[in-house]
Amino acid sequence: MGADSVSSGSSADVHYLRVKSDLLSGRFPPGTVLLETALGKMYGVSRTPMREALARLAQDRLIERSSRGFVVRERSAEEILAIYEARIPLETTAAALAAERRGSVDLERLEHLLAARRDATDPATHAGLNEQFHRALRAAARSDVIASTLEQLDALLTVYRPDRSVAKVVDRTVEEHEAVLDAVRDGAGERAGAAMSAHLTRMRDLRVATLVRLSTG
Repeated sequence: MGADSVSSGSSADVHYLRVKSDLLSGRFPPGTVLLETALGKMYGVSRTPMREALARLAQDRLIERSSRGFVVRERSAEEILAIYEARIPLETTAAALAAERRGSVDLERLEHLLAARRDATDPATHAGLNEQFHRALRAAARSDVIASTLEQLDALLTVYRPDRSVAKVVDRTVEEHEAVLDAVRDGAGERAGAAMSAHLTRMRDLRVATLVRLSTG
């Protein structure tokens, strides 16, 4: 019985992670209705694991119940602001701690990721490289609590990336990441935190502007 429980739990985790990964990659945009039967056929599993996966995604606040089943959440500008209200001070602290605690391997990893982002010619790869830079910086901060909390906030924001194609926004991410890394390299915690705060404030404003434009367009 114990072995069956472990096996069942592992299987449920796999299906949950599969759906979550596809959700965060943009396969199911905000407003998409998710039905147990349809997802079961899509992933080749029964309704039960899909029901469990959807329930967990609802707990993650990525989807919500509706009269039609579950729906991928469409967040308001106010919700985006609230998420950044938590994210900015946490990531600012992570950057400051990284400046104090980073080792040589951390610096090499951050420099490699920044160089890869600078040289990337395919815009489709930019978001992934940016995320890797942020994760490497959090790892350098040596705070599991901050890192895990920020991962949860990342998931809430992933499907709401700023749309630069219409607004013609100049991408300043590389320069802003360089400012953060320079401070981390110099061991300047206060400067690293300030650079991260400025970067995330700009990203927050881009996301909100995009959401407002899409909701009124």
